[in-house]
Amino acid sequence: MTTVLEKADIKAKYAAERAKRLRPDGNAQYQRLSGKFAALAADPYTPYIERDPVADHVTFAFIGAGMSGLVVGARLKEAGIDSFRLIDKAGGVGGTWYWNRYPGARCDTAAMIYLPLLEETGYRPSEKYVRGPEILAHCERIAQHYGLYDKALFHTEVSSIEWQESARVWRITTNRGDDFTAKYVAIGTGPLHVAKLPGIPGIENFQGKSFHTSRWDYDYTGGDALGAPMDKLADKRVAIIGTGATGVQCIPQVAKTAKQLYVFQRTPSSVDVRGNHPIDPEWFANIAQPGWQKRWMDNFVENMGGGIPSEDLINDGWTAISRRIRERALGGTPLWLARLLARLRRALGTTPSQESTARVRAAFEDADIETMERIRGRVDSLVTDPHTAEHLKPWYSQLCKRPCFSDEYLPAFNAPNTTLVDTDGKGVEQITETGLMVGGKHYEVDCIVYASGFEFGANFQLKTGFDLKGRGGQMLSEYWADGLQTLHGLHMHGFPNAFAVQMNQGANMVSNIPHNIVDHAATIAQVVAHAEHHGYAEVEPTQEAVDAWVKLILSTPPSMITSADCTPGFWNNEGQGWDEKFRRSQGHPGGADGFFRHIAAWRRAGDFRGLVFSA
Repeated sequence: MTTVLEKADIKAKYAAERAKRLRPDGNAQYQRLSGKFAALAADPYTPYIERDPVADHVTFAFIGAGMSGLVVGARLKEAGIDSFRLIDKAGGVGGTWYWNRYPGARCDTAAMIYLPLLEETGYRPSEKYVRGPEILAHCERIAQHYGLYDKALFHTEVSSIEWQESARVWRITTNRGDDFTAKYVAIGTGPLHVAKLPGIPGIENFQGKSFHTSRWDYDYTGGDALGAPMDKLADKRVAIIGTGATGVQCIPQVAKTAKQLYVFQRTPSSVDVRGNHPIDPEWFANIAQPGWQKRWMDNFVENMGGGIPSEDLINDGWTAISRRIRERALGGTPLWLARLLARLRRALGTTPSQESTARVRAAFEDADIETMERIRGRVDSLVTDPHTAEHLKPWYSQLCKRPCFSDEYLPAFNAPNTTLVDTDGKGVEQITETGLMVGGKHYEVDCIVYASGFEFGANFQLKTGFDLKGRGGQMLSEYWADGLQTLHGLHMHGFPNAFAVQMNQGANMVSNIPHNIVDHAATIAQVVAHAEHHGYAEVEPTQEAVDAWVKLILSTPPSMITSADCTPGFWNNEGQGWDEKFRRSQGHPGGADGFFRHIAAWRRAGDFRGLVFSA
């Protein structure tokens, strides 16, 4: 048990580490893969194929061919909506898994709940946490199974989407000369698809090879996404900038073959045990009864969202976080009574009281400190050099940054060819023609790999590359200028027959993202099927319904991951604080479980409260 004095010392350390990393420029510190860096955004995986421009009409156009587009397309096909088109700048389906083919890419969420439509496609994942190529293959399986390739437009970027008032359709133009219409449109470009570079002085001067992890250059490194050795690095000095989730996965793979690997770190990740294992076919056959995947998804949400579940089907590092908090918060309360009270609160539709929220926060803090002490101790047990180990220890709460799970990352720093260059929170000072400067020391390298992540806090137009012009010429970027305005995180007033498939103002990103997608797809399919069955031309929410939903979202208590002790990151707006605009991106006050229960009841009611259908 941590003493009060030790707890105070730890919190002081957290505050000091946060202070080192705060920057007044926040998200502006990053650079886009455009202009002089545009070549770094090119698709290295699929050849560009010339085609004739498209000029036709489809019932439904979906911008983005990742999981959102695939699952919405699948549900619409099941509902009898066959005229469906995917549009994506990538050369195929898969979204983030199309782009992120870096060595070691793997999902941190159990495949049983992360891979959507397993029942529908009859697929069994190979292991608990599958690798990127298997996820991409499953995306392709969904597209093939539901015939989603038929009208798809790949290597195509949307230029404009404009509501045609007289025809009551959306007009869509693209960079390939396409000019077609759609009755319905949905935007599902995802939160993690626009790669970003660190704003390091001199970054454009480097004369060696450089690329972003989401555009991995296997022609240069050798190897492939399936794990073949990157033998072309045997005589190369490689720098990797970034030690977040991507760095944690790719660094051990590069360390296996590079002549010299320098890992440049601003903030260490918290890295816990991975605990992966193959999925036994016999075991899978026994659990794969009708409706099994929804039960597993719901169970994960209940375990993660503050419920008192009777079992933990996933039983992984994510649910362990919530379990520790729950056990500490309950104290001596019998589980049967806690479950009864939780069911009563759900039945009454109440949200947690200030007192219970404070109790959970205190329990979180105590449990988290013990967990992070264990994780820091794990660094000492796996990294042989004490100096390196000390710099790999994360000094913040576990949920301040995305938790990582790996059994390979920390031991990689024991290899003689691998050097950690800790920047003490400052980042790389300068990039020269031949290398990088940190602390006045120059590191000569042949290649720089940017594991610097994706734009998360950018506005809608910057992230998508286009804007949506709705009724009366209103632009979506203007409608959202002061923060998100939606009903259920999905519908926007003034933008008829349009849907934004995203995580905010719904269950949010703390939940399993594909669960968000599956749920939004169910809502879209039900709304569109109702409109088509009754011959309606338009559907959109009232502004009153949108205002009420935004008010509900703003009632959500500030998240524990936005603590003043947190180091800057995309989960806390790079440490810039929570103004109302940022708070509008929160989830439902009842958490993921509360949102899913709310929207399921809304669908069951069948009266589409808040929406207006027009003939």
